[in-house]
Amino acid sequence: MDSTRAFTKDVKRLIIKVGTAIVTRTDGRLAVGRLGILCEQVKELNSLGYEVILVTSGAVGVGRQRLRYRKLVNSSFADLQKPQLELDGKACAAVGQSGLMALYDALFSQLDVSSSQLLVTDTDFKDPDFRMQLTETVKTLLSLRVVPVFNENDAISTRKAPYEDSSGIFWDNDSLAALLALELKVDLLVLLSDVEGLYSGPPSDPHSKLIHTYIKERHHGGITFGEKSRVGRGGMTAKVKAAVHAAYAGIPVIITSGFATDSIIKVLQGERVGTLFHKDANLWVLPKEDGAREMAVAARDCSRKLQRISSEGRRRILLDIADSLEANENLILTENGADVIAAQESGYEKSMISRLILKPGKISSLANSIRILANMEDPVGCVVRRTEVADGLILEKTLCPLGVLLIVFESRPEALVQIASLAIRSGNGLLLKGGKEAMRSNMVLHKIITEAIPENVGKKLIGLVTSRDEIPDLLKLDDVIDLVIPRGSSRLVSQIKESTKIPVLGHADGICHVYIDKSANMEMAKKIVLDAKIDYPAACNAMETLLLHEDLLNTNGLHDILAELRSEGVVLFGGPRASLAFEIPGTNSFHHEYSSMACTIEVVDSVLSAIEHIHSYGSAHTDCIITEDKEIAEIFLNQVDSAAVFHNASTRFCDGARFGLGAEVGISTSRIHARGPVGVEGLLTTRWLLRGNGQVVDGDKGIIYTHKNLPLEQKMDNGNV
Repeated sequence: MDSTRAFTKDVKRLIIKVGTAIVTRTDGRLAVGRLGILCEQVKELNSLGYEVILVTSGAVGVGRQRLRYRKLVNSSFADLQKPQLELDGKACAAVGQSGLMALYDALFSQLDVSSSQLLVTDTDFKDPDFRMQLTETVKTLLSLRVVPVFNENDAISTRKAPYEDSSGIFWDNDSLAALLALELKVDLLVLLSDVEGLYSGPPSDPHSKLIHTYIKERHHGGITFGEKSRVGRGGMTAKVKAAVHAAYAGIPVIITSGFATDSIIKVLQGERVGTLFHKDANLWVLPKEDGAREMAVAARDCSRKLQRISSEGRRRILLDIADSLEANENLILTENGADVIAAQESGYEKSMISRLILKPGKISSLANSIRILANMEDPVGCVVRRTEVADGLILEKTLCPLGVLLIVFESRPEALVQIASLAIRSGNGLLLKGGKEAMRSNMVLHKIITEAIPENVGKKLIGLVTSRDEIPDLLKLDDVIDLVIPRGSSRLVSQIKESTKIPVLGHADGICHVYIDKSANMEMAKKIVLDAKIDYPAACNAMETLLLHEDLLNTNGLHDILAELRSEGVVLFGGPRASLAFEIPGTNSFHHEYSSMACTIEVVDSVLSAIEHIHSYGSAHTDCIITEDKEIAEIFLNQVDSAAVFHNASTRFCDGARFGLGAEVGISTSRIHARGPVGVEGLLTTRWLLRGNGQVVDGDKGIIYTHKNLPLEQKMDNGNV
């Protein structure tokens, strides 16, 4: 069950508690940007009909910073040499409260939201009449769409203990928020922190794991807390205590990051954000908290077993997979058909459905691609450089697997087959996350492939991630996962790049250009343009922009090309010059990937103008020139800074299989590691092997460096089949 979604759909009234670490910067000044983002989220919730109550810390921190400044300004040099006493917290609170509330009022006013201030003390809650009146006041404010902003009135508090006193009513703003949640009968309490949620240990410890759902029976006593927040009183210890108190009294609680721009919105949309506290958590059937790590570690272990077997052993695995795919073709197509029908009924875009469909003959084509890959020369273990460092000291630079790959892809189920076969050939472990629209196709393909992997390697070599909730956990495993390759929309790629420290390989957009120069053979140009646009419009290597030399404007050849595009159903949009010349609608943006039967046309005055246009609006994927002028062609080929640049050939040739790589995990527009279609070699890195007979450095006194290049020797296959 999706535990977060289960209760958020019924939330009407919620409390958001904002800690001092969120309200202030490291220097004690107010964090205006963070508070602005928070207020924008509250504004959105307010407009959606939610009743939002804020509990805010920060007055003491703001006041301390202001008083220290005033004290510094008014102190003599002699005064500054004396021991500096800590400022009184009550005075700090009195000074800081007005500034804090003034900022909230100003930010909310800019968003056309009214707010109110309610200062309370621990003593107040001992009076039943106060509690009743407080509830009525808040009820009235919420009915008027006013946001109540609570804070403990530290300036006049009579509480003596810094964290907890004998009354036990509340002792900081976390416990105040929990108390108010019960008093005001809210549906949800959100405690904002400076980290993403509750971790099993200090968040700075790489072995600590984010706990998505707190289960008292499992986690109580098993969590190691780090230092408390840099400011404030309680830190995570206080938050957990308050969360447990509220949750077991019936109020669901989420601890999540106040640094994220949309964490509260995500919580209310049912996304798995932060740590959930719920009284029924122990009854839910939940995935193990360390499932993502276990999956990644298992893939690494299996990859090392795969690397120990011979090249012939890996070849046999691939041939078995190819045979198994063909033997199960009917089952695969049945499951794929069910995915397609479900996608159509759900109203997915035609371009996505097109990528989802496994057309007749596709399984045989995939099987043949795997056989080609199996029979290619194995680069794993190849020596690419051999050097005599000194007499009897031989250094070799060899190719080896990266380790564990995480591939996140959308729509295309054939991508699963291609990626899995490349991972096996390159000796890498693999984790796959496909889109939910292809779930049945991906599951049957994964089952067929892993059943062909022998026991001495292990089926966990290739893991299939079935829940999007596991992706954030996987993206944190930079100590286990070595490379992430996203295949999908630019939004998907951007989200992944922003969410991980793991290197990311891929491309965000496929804005490919075809430029027809004035010297082009127009019959050839027509064939190339039509192929580049209509052969597979949803592909990332399809033409999205057609650039035309201005000398072609009134030629029959160009009119023929445009007429053919229209007759094939391609919708034409124009840049400023083209829309005027051809009387077609103007494009909204040159930086647009249609992935459909549409394209943009623009007119340029030279090859240099075409290159400038490509550099300004392209995505550095694949660009083509059609010309009979070889000098012009060389200028284009040498100056266009894209992963693939073609002369007199369709952009659709930019493909791993067509390049002879056997298959591809994707096309990279990165300028590090691999670029263009990424096949087996793009999934390898290097190792240095040094063989000697007792040499030592000893300050370089007794060694003569020769650094002589040696001929490469045939690699030795020491693996076992």
